[in-house]
Amino acid sequence: MAWHLYRLGRWSFRRRFRVIGVWVTLLALGGVGALTLSGPTSNSFELPNTESSRAFDLIKDRSPDASTDGAIARIVAQAPSGGSMTDADAKQAFASALEVAQTDHVAAVAEPYTSGTVSQDGRTAYATVTYDRQAGELTDADRGALQKAAEALEGDGYSTVVGGDATGVTTSGGHLAEAVGIVIAFVVLLITFGSLVAAGMPLLTAVVGVGIGLLGVTTLSGFVELSSVTPALASMLGLAVGIDYALFIMSRFKHEVQAGRSHEEAAAIATGTAGSAVVFAGLTVVIALTGLSITGISFLTQMGLAAAVTVALAVLIALTLLPALLSFAGRRVTSGRIPGLKQRDTESDGVRTNGRRWVELVTRFRWPALVLGLAAAVVLSVPVASMQLALPDDGTKPRSTEARQAYDRISESFGAGANGPLTVVVDTQWASDPTAAVDTALAAVGSVEKDVAAVVPPLTDPDDPEAVARYQGMLKQLKFAVITVVPESGPSDQATKDLVTDLRERLTDLGDSGAKAYVTGQTAAGVDIADTLADAFPTYLLVVVGLAFLLLVLVFRSLLVPLKATVGFLASVGISLGVTVAVFQWGWLQGLIGLDTEAPVVFILPLLLTGILFGLAMDYEVFLVSRMREEYVHGREAREAVVVGFQHSARVVTAAALIMIGVFAGFVGGSDPIIKTIGFALAIGVLADAFLVRMLLVPALMSIVGRRMWWLPRWLDRSLPNLDIEGEGLTARLRAERESAPQR
Repeated sequence: MAWHLYRLGRWSFRRRFRVIGVWVTLLALGGVGALTLSGPTSNSFELPNTESSRAFDLIKDRSPDASTDGAIARIVAQAPSGGSMTDADAKQAFASALEVAQTDHVAAVAEPYTSGTVSQDGRTAYATVTYDRQAGELTDADRGALQKAAEALEGDGYSTVVGGDATGVTTSGGHLAEAVGIVIAFVVLLITFGSLVAAGMPLLTAVVGVGIGLLGVTTLSGFVELSSVTPALASMLGLAVGIDYALFIMSRFKHEVQAGRSHEEAAAIATGTAGSAVVFAGLTVVIALTGLSITGISFLTQMGLAAAVTVALAVLIALTLLPALLSFAGRRVTSGRIPGLKQRDTESDGVRTNGRRWVELVTRFRWPALVLGLAAAVVLSVPVASMQLALPDDGTKPRSTEARQAYDRISESFGAGANGPLTVVVDTQWASDPTAAVDTALAAVGSVEKDVAAVVPPLTDPDDPEAVARYQGMLKQLKFAVITVVPESGPSDQATKDLVTDLRERLTDLGDSGAKAYVTGQTAAGVDIADTLADAFPTYLLVVVGLAFLLLVLVFRSLLVPLKATVGFLASVGISLGVTVAVFQWGWLQGLIGLDTEAPVVFILPLLLTGILFGLAMDYEVFLVSRMREEYVHGREAREAVVVGFQHSARVVTAAALIMIGVFAGFVGGSDPIIKTIGFALAIGVLADAFLVRMLLVPALMSIVGRRMWWLPRWLDRSLPNLDIEGEGLTARLRAERESAPQR
């Protein structure tokens, strides 16, 4: 493979206009598609064939006008001291405000005086506005009407805030996150290469790759409903790996030029050698990301495939566009040094670098280093035992946001459970006596004593003939009834999840009534998603780790090296999740990342982190250990190969890790709790994997095991194809060509 990549690098160097033209054309086509075909993204996470989704489907099928997945806004008003929201003036003011909030997209309005959303002390009341579309599809007019309604109540003397997802789609921080990551990456690249031109090359290629990937995702959103997390995740990963992959090839290019080769030959050799590692590293990431489709969860599949395409683009760009740009830059890549930045060729064995000093220290005290590293991994992973998973809600947003203020007011005035009531949908289609069936369901709900603040039956006033007639008509025409259960605890609390489980167990058997009951709502949906993810996780882990293990066996021609890499990855995941739990859930040092409240971990994080971090961890394993293997197959003693290989690759792996950490950390500053958590967890995961696992545990363990680390059964060695990731075959072929060339 190295020979084919060598030829590709040389061809790209010579055909620079053609290569750049292709990538610019793809970028332009993506821009046209994004401008003309894009659609809105969604903030909802729904799973088909779960109890919560079946309840929503039932309501939608039998009552098409009902909006079960539309955006919701809550207008929360508070009377001044001494006043009451039950006064005639307050009722009139609220009615007028709700008229202002009406737009063509409003499906229903539940005003406080008929829906029972006036606090016991009368000071606070809220109305719920439900729309016929999701938050991403609402217009400025819809949100403007909400704002005007709030301003009208404020003008009448009532303190008003508006919450709910209809107030606006939370973003990941926009282009600010990418900008922060690019600035950090540029500083690291400048220190690494000491040249403005050389530092700019990986950034330029990464931006092109992310641009094409994001524009493609934006175009796709016009045809498929995509999660709002999908483009942010693709951008985050595409930028990180795009810079890193170009960095590895640039570093090898720099070494070849310093060794006296022409720029064309250096670019070709760098593409053939470092490019081989890039291909296998990228392939591992793509396997991990596309493997998310195994879960059968549509939004996770979309996230994985979009990010995988962006990573694949980063690989292709590093192998083609980078050599073409090197051809344009010429000697400017290796000239124009920044004064004060000392540059040394870390590829030279004669240079004693900090990396060599470190690895000599680790290998000298290998047993203490191994024990210390393992102890640190265990301690940092301990918080995982108390991890709680939940869907994000307004209660996890910063206190400065209006949505959070509305959430807090409702919690203070009505109880935390009012922000996430549970809905029991009683299907009476096959009930012999629908009214009796609903009464049976009500009795089952009423038998729950723990964590229930209130139960609102479908018939709130049995003494009102009109209400009774409406209720009987609904049972006859729609054949279902709705019971609302308000928990005492908040939507993300474990007590509410336990309540969902308790209700479902009690409603499983409604006797011989013939009716069925389904429990739904935000917390119930979160429980269903968590259960589905838990069921899918073992299969996903087995398939992804199994495929990657086989790939690493091919790369390193060893059984113990892939096993060590896999165990090290599990340690990195444990550390990442442990630190994330300590910061987000326990509240440790949360002020450093802009948090002002404790919150459970986002429900998709464990599985998503496992997939992404596995691919990235294998990146560092490939780049670091492939150089150790190269030294070993060239005749060095096993422990010396560890030292020399580490010296050759430590600087560039360190730079790559710092760049990734910087890119991921840039997304921590956003307001979207999902992207914030993912960015933080990935930054910690890369930090742990690169510096604790790969630069402490790996050299310590490899120096302990010695040459047995490279053991492979002879029959398997003969059966495996020779992929030549170290470029040994390429070097021999080029040497033979030079020796056979006629002397001038």
